[in-house]
Amino acid sequence: MPALLQFTDKGIYCSQADVFIDPWKPVDKALITHGHADHSRWGHRNYLSSKAAEPVIRYRLGDISIETLDFGEVRSINGVNFSFHPAGHIVGSAQIRVEYKGEVWVASGDYKVDNDGISEAFEPLACHTFITESTFGLPVYKWRPQNVVFEEINAWWRENQAKGRVSVIAGYALGKAQRIIRHLDTSIGRIFTHGAIEHVNAVIRGQGYMLPQTTLVTPEIDKKAYHGNIVVATPSALASPWMRKFSPYSTAVASGWMGLRGARRRRSVDRGFVLSDHADWVGLNHTVRATACERVLVTHGYTTIFANWLKSLGLDAQPVRTEFEGELAEIGESQAKDEA
Repeated sequence: MPALLQFTDKGIYCSQADVFIDPWKPVDKALITHGHADHSRWGHRNYLSSKAAEPVIRYRLGDISIETLDFGEVRSINGVNFSFHPAGHIVGSAQIRVEYKGEVWVASGDYKVDNDGISEAFEPLACHTFITESTFGLPVYKWRPQNVVFEEINAWWRENQAKGRVSVIAGYALGKAQRIIRHLDTSIGRIFTHGAIEHVNAVIRGQGYMLPQTTLVTPEIDKKAYHGNIVVATPSALASPWMRKFSPYSTAVASGWMGLRGARRRRSVDRGFVLSDHADWVGLNHTVRATACERVLVTHGYTTIFANWLKSLGLDAQPVRTEFEGELAEIGESQAKDEA
């Protein structure tokens, strides 16, 4: 009898139900964990996601055929029960629980165990086989409490304001940017946003998620309006002519990769704040234990290292190749691999 979930050249496949989870090539039926581009791709005939993830997926992919489930709601497909459960990664992100004839698998997608105050809080799920990411699957990655990081970010903003500089901080347009905005101290000043971020903000606000007031950066805004305030930008914008309007400015990147030696210098930014939407080493290990699983399949990140560690603990673990990227795109995949 084949495994309940199999890794194929198109993605994670359930043959009994004839569906794929986060496929990277076009398929008829795709179950999607969340809206990031490496997990939610255009070209599938039918999509199924959590209700909370659907607006962003539809915004990114356009006119698609998509159905949704509430968190915890069960959909049976040819005798296989599927349900979506909070992954804590970004708004609407889900783990997918798959059950057939008493056997339970969980495909985690991307996840974060610490509650960030905007995403739905992570829910550990008991299972026989757990498919985990390992974006930060090394002991060196141990995140500090979120409130400490945001105290540093807000202090940096105040310092720049006192020096007459604009603060420009970069993070992913979907997820990281909204997390930053949610925890900025608006008593310091105004929050301006890059267009890619503001469009996502509008989608998320439309779902009822609360974000502080933000202002879209446009050519019509006088340069003086930015002085002493903060701009939330995409990572790619930092090296573009778009930055000229903010001078004098100080730049920062918020990413788990900022914990790497020399990462700030390689990105040519003034500050690096270690803030990730993925589980750290402690979170990964805690989650594997919480599932009480017998088998672990380790995807994107430090797959071999983390799988070998789990084997040393007595678990049946193995690395599996996928086309998921985690946060590698924030600093470049080659740099992350060099640091492994």
